[in-house]
Amino acid sequence: MGRKAQPQIKQNLLDRCTEYALAHGLPDRVEPLAKASGTSARMLLYHFGTRDDLLREILRQARQGQLDMFTSLLKPRGGEPYTVTLERAWRQMTSPDGQPYLRMFGQLRESTGQRLWPGFKRIATTDWIPPLEEGLASLGRPELATLTLAVIRGLFMDLDATGDKTRADLAFTDFIGMLTCDGPDRSTPS
Repeated sequence: MGRKAQPQIKQNLLDRCTEYALAHGLPDRVEPLAKASGTSARMLLYHFGTRDDLLREILRQARQGQLDMFTSLLKPRGGEPYTVTLERAWRQMTSPDGQPYLRMFGQLRESTGQRLWPGFKRIATTDWIPPLEEGLASLGRPELATLTLAVIRGLFMDLDATGDKTRADLAFTDFIGMLTCDGPDRSTPS
């Protein structure tokens, strides 16, 4: 007779493995995760199946943490100009609390990560459009949600590649300034 499933043990292991992966990236082997979670590789495989199954669970949990944090930051706040909300969101997303998510999911966009989470690029490209549309509607510009997301994601990639936070921060501040300018007149063809 096998052991009875103990979901609280599995969740505790997943929490520790996710913390490790956010701090150090996804490892090629199970052993670093086993050490970080205080168990053996055999026990991790017992609870999660395969190494790839464990990595997928880590990615799902980390992604949910990122979605919760970033979506909350991007939601409009009553009485606050949305540009102020965006500036605060940018500071938080690029802070030490947000950077582990940026590193992890930047790695996932690479080809090796695509086998762990097929379709991730598409999901990650569209999941923040609704809160951005809602917030930008307060500026009368909900149609700028895709552009705003593209700028944010592009600056995330720039920051990851160069580490030049000052330059990325200045570029984001410049972009925020452009959001309050009148956009192109879409009523007449160009």
